[in-house]
Amino acid sequence: MEETNYRRHGKPIGHIEKRPDLAKPENSNIDSDPEQEVIQNSAESPQPKQYLQKLKLFDRKLLDRPNQLKGMVVRLLIFLTFPVILYAGFSYGSNLVWFNVLNGTTSLILSEKPYAFSSSMVGLSYVSPLLGAMLGTLYTGRFGDWFVLRITRKRNGIMEPEYRLWLFSLSILLVPGGLALWGVGAAHRVHWFGVIFAMGILGFTSSLGLQLSVSYCIDSYQALSGEAIVTVILVRNSMSFAVGYGLTPWVKNLGLQDAFVVAAVAGLAQTMCFLIYVSYGRVLRQASAQRYRRYADEMAAAGFVK
Repeated sequence: MEETNYRRHGKPIGHIEKRPDLAKPENSNIDSDPEQEVIQNSAESPQPKQYLQKLKLFDRKLLDRPNQLKGMVVRLLIFLTFPVILYAGFSYGSNLVWFNVLNGTTSLILSEKPYAFSSSMVGLSYVSPLLGAMLGTLYTGRFGDWFVLRITRKRNGIMEPEYRLWLFSLSILLVPGGLALWGVGAAHRVHWFGVIFAMGILGFTSSLGLQLSVSYCIDSYQALSGEAIVTVILVRNSMSFAVGYGLTPWVKNLGLQDAFVVAAVAGLAQTMCFLIYVSYGRVLRQASAQRYRRYADEMAAAGFVK
């Protein structure tokens, strides 16, 4: 993306600079006009590129800039040593894994008896997790912001990133419950509405987990948020990639009931990890404060942040 090459060096926008040519004469009795102080942005606004310029493979101006790729790659791995960033990636990946488990078994369950859905009906069933994801967005968005502000007011106006993690409380019930209703329910031939409802539950918890994990990471390390999110995505993709290979043999060998009982227990353990960070997240962030400031200054010197 073009914006990744943007360098934020120069004076901040809104820098006030007095024009010498508008200075008040020494013998003048006229009071100075505040409008003579010109608000000027010393950094030139970048001009939009023409269509043919966008098609160029190389830009000579960019080749004169120092290469920051090595620092970006090294910091990507170093951020794995920040407990909050690592947990955000684990939480993001875990919630995506449960949806991958659902996605990988949807055709297996719905296309077989007693449901015997056609391929078009199997596709239509994804309206349920779509609606669940929309509800999850409202829960973590409007309600989540109201919830955090309410706690902040009760704590003398001091906002802690860990306040948002309390929204994971619903996942303690919904993640194992949704997995059990989906897999164990299908094994016992529950009514089709039961498994479709389970899809909506898992869509809700997936949306909830993804947004809360990313928000927690950004709230904790705002100056590092751009590259920290890349580390979060690295953890997420690693978990999602690994589960995809073992999902089908796992369900085939254990059967739907046993496989999803294990999944429900694992989901319960995973969601309860947020309690660790509610209790000790602030201490962990304080322990990484010096490193946070060092890497924030390093990224600012490289032109990635202000």
